[in-house]
Amino acid sequence: MTIRHLRIFIEVAETGKMSAAAKNCFITQPTVSQAIRELEEHYQTKLFERLSKRLYITESGKQLLIYAKRVLSQFDVMETNMESFHQSEHLRIGATITVGACPLSSVLNDIQALYPYIRTYACVANTSLIERKLLNSELDVALVEGIISSPDLISIPVVDDFLVLAMSTDHPLARKEKIHVQELSQHDFIMREKGSGTRKLFENYLEKHNVACHIAWEATCLDAFKNAIRFNNCISAISVRLVEQEVKEGIIHVVRNTENDWNRSFFLVYHKDKFYSEPMRSLETIMHRFKRPEFLDHMETGYLYSNNAPGKRSETTPCLHGVVE
Repeated sequence: MTIRHLRIFIEVAETGKMSAAAKNCFITQPTVSQAIRELEEHYQTKLFERLSKRLYITESGKQLLIYAKRVLSQFDVMETNMESFHQSEHLRIGATITVGACPLSSVLNDIQALYPYIRTYACVANTSLIERKLLNSELDVALVEGIISSPDLISIPVVDDFLVLAMSTDHPLARKEKIHVQELSQHDFIMREKGSGTRKLFENYLEKHNVACHIAWEATCLDAFKNAIRFNNCISAISVRLVEQEVKEGIIHVVRNTENDWNRSFFLVYHKDKFYSEPMRSLETIMHRFKRPEFLDHMETGYLYSNNAPGKRSETTPCLHGVVE
């Protein structure tokens, strides 16, 4: 029994046809039939039943399919990791939209300076897609702001971040120092697409306070967000890092949360079976240099509250860097 036997078996099980499996594996149909027969002889059990010229997987075949997929997954991880020992090294880095728009370019330059012989590849997408690519070994490591759900992925917090509500300086809520969370239901929002860690964090907050907001726009492009905010009277829950320049220039107004619900981290994520290489360790070190944004500490902002005491912070709520959150 070999890896080749298992690959052929999986193709037959998933396509349900010897001919389709042969085509996908670039081999002849008799070769496929022989491989299945050898597997059945090896395990002394029937893997498929042929009824009315159709194949049906047996119970023992279903069990083998589970094991075969696990074995091949581990085999592919081994092959990918071992290739770096005899080929020019590559580092495939995934990043979510917020990370891609802020520190990623600088991070890649730092990696290239430390390891000039490494060829880097970057993929920017939302958290769920990046997670899927890590699980499929399409990426070596990723920097994400969302929560990773798979137990097969290791997440290391590397950078502190938080969300703000961004709006035009002409927006009606921009004139108010204190805003109750229920008021948000009366205004239009531009939101990230489903699968975004930023969107998930904000939606969890709204659900917690039984607030439904009106989504007028959905977008992934940062310019679309800024235009909708400035010219279409939309509000956005967005990383404070993404609007730093506009806030400093006085063309975007931000509202901060009086609680800690919008605090989050950027995580360095990799597969638990992935070799944690020296460049990946350096990536972790580089990310630690990006400190928590503090430019709002001495700027005028609005504050969002959800209790009966607007603008007041609980005695037990920590104030990070002198900022109420």
